[in-house]
Amino acid sequence: MTLAPPPDTVRKIHVIQGEFHVSGDPDVMLTTVLGSCVAACLHDPVARVGGMNHFLLADNAGQRGDEEAVRYGAYAMEMLINGLLKLGASRGRLQAKLFGGARMFNGLSDVGAANARFARQFLIDEGITLIGDSLGGTVARRVEFWPTTGRARQRLNGAAEPPPPAPRRPIPADLGEVELF
Repeated sequence: MTLAPPPDTVRKIHVIQGEFHVSGDPDVMLTTVLGSCVAACLHDPVARVGGMNHFLLADNAGQRGDEEAVRYGAYAMEMLINGLLKLGASRGRLQAKLFGGARMFNGLSDVGAANARFARQFLIDEGITLIGDSLGGTVARRVEFWPTTGRARQRLNGAAEPPPPAPRRPIPADLGEVELF
């Protein structure tokens, strides 16, 4: 007699830009795809709840508009934390993993680095323990997070391309004397 394998009970929830999701369901896996955006994955190991957000920009730089707030890190982090507290998490037990913050385009401002700096500083300011991160680089990543266990996995999308070599200037044969003081 051959037994059929149990059906896949994992329910994937995709978190897109400006969203967050929290869960205490062991059958839920949260997933997202990141470039310069950052996702914070927070987990309370005692309450066995966790969640993920996905923010586009570090801060709103003085812009107004509640409809735009979901794009920014401070709003995304507060919404995620408040959602976890409603599920029984304790702020003092929260553990974080951060992903994203890649530099996707040369020649433009490095939004990814600003997002990564913001996320790290936010955790420090709030007293949340950072237990791991994968920030920076030049490629997008797919992140999978199991909120009840805190387990996270990432897959890099595409191979990193080496930066072009810096132009070299010929060194003159006679440089003269050098005085060190």
